[in-house]
Amino acid sequence: MELLGIAEWVALAVIILLLVPVLFLATRRRWLSRQGGLFDCSLRLSATTPGTGWVLGVARYSGDNLEWFRVFSPSLRPRLIFPRSISHAGVQRDPDPIEAVGLSYEQRIVSIELDDGTSWELAMSLASLTGLLSWLESAPPGSRYR
Repeated sequence: MELLGIAEWVALAVIILLLVPVLFLATRRRWLSRQGGLFDCSLRLSATTPGTGWVLGVARYSGDNLEWFRVFSPSLRPRLIFPRSISHAGVQRDPDPIEAVGLSYEQRIVSIELDDGTSWELAMSLASLTGLLSWLESAPPGSRYR
């Protein structure tokens, strides 16, 4: 009888340890979506090997910034911030066959170039890409024209 009680407690502990991270990530995504327009957006962190270096993430518009978050991260702060005033869209392309394995279905890749010379590649759906390009091209009154 005592052995059955210990097994039940161990099973309960395992279930809790598995459910807590899943519930946290779901709650985190819900919280992020309440702060602004959230969309799926993968980012290429490393381009040393062709077709690799992609990390799943989400991005949101927050004022004049595009904030990028990793999907599987406990952090509530963005990993990267792209200010609209110094960002512009570069080359668009379809993913290579090797890249398509790691990305979501029908995503397009666009490079975002900053005025400081850094460049990042983002992969997103066509609808999200249209929204991003529109957001980058629009400017509030009084801001500098590109």
